[in-house]
Amino acid sequence: MSEPASNSVTLRFLAAPTDVGHSGSVDAGTVLEWVDKAAYAAAVGWAKSYCVTAYVGNIHFADPVNSGDMVEVTATIVYTGRSSMHIRTVVSSRDPKGGPETMHSQCMVIFVAVGPDGKPIPVPQFEPSTPEEIEQRDHALARVTVREQIVKAMNAQEYTDAGTAERVVLRFMASPTDVNWGGKVHGGIVMKWIDEAAYVCASRYCGMDTVAVFSGGVRFYRPLLIGHVVEVEARLVYTGNKGMHIAVHVRSGDPKTREMNLTTYCLTVMVARDAGGTSVPIPPWVPVSDEDKRLHAHARELLEIRGTAPGNRLPNHLLPQGR
Repeated sequence: MSEPASNSVTLRFLAAPTDVGHSGSVDAGTVLEWVDKAAYAAAVGWAKSYCVTAYVGNIHFADPVNSGDMVEVTATIVYTGRSSMHIRTVVSSRDPKGGPETMHSQCMVIFVAVGPDGKPIPVPQFEPSTPEEIEQRDHALARVTVREQIVKAMNAQEYTDAGTAERVVLRFMASPTDVNWGGKVHGGIVMKWIDEAAYVCASRYCGMDTVAVFSGGVRFYRPLLIGHVVEVEARLVYTGNKGMHIAVHVRSGDPKTREMNLTTYCLTVMVARDAGGTSVPIPPWVPVSDEDKRLHAHARELLEIRGTAPGNRLPNHLLPQGR
């Protein structure tokens, strides 16, 4: 007889020196990779089938994770749809020699269970039984409308060569080391690429070292295949008090053709830091072309939508300049 499915999984491990990136601590992309792996484990354990990442909600990166820290990533299913699982993930760490635990980030990840043909299949329904579980379920449901508004607003935008803002494109092949348990590129790897492209774009714009403080609306449209050519395009669309809002598109295609398909899209906010690691003001970006102005207005629209989420308060780096 099989054991009843658990709605929570916790991964524990030491942050390795190889996890440290350009910031001197563990990069946001690596944290997102951990989040995706923990959420995947929770989803598969619940659905008893292969699952794919569909969406990663707003995640704020607080205190950095350092090499040698004991890391815990807890993923808990708080709501289920017909084939989807809404999974709250929390990343925390502490010194393995002792000391208090620090929570670094939390976000909602949505996975979808799929069958052998790649189509969604039903999952067991999660029924909250404690006041805390009911509260988390209600919190997830309250954000559904906000998430739909964000996705609709992001899908309505068009990015062309008419834009004049800072822009970078990273190109490479998806290698076998990027594979997930379903034979495709791991969603966490894709989010790490997004962080890297956003870093290059933001650092080139301000001429300083930058670090991610927020990533939101990570939407996965289709799987990315091993051996395909990958393009990760990052473009500045807005500047706040200290934050640079970077729209990132991931596209891929068969190297034997010229066709590239959109696989993932999100918005990442980067801040500039001085030598001591303190965030510093950045030059305001002034939109020039009609496309610049449209995308600038789009970024403000996303700020307003996110501000309506239950219990949400925009941190300073997300506020418009002058506020």
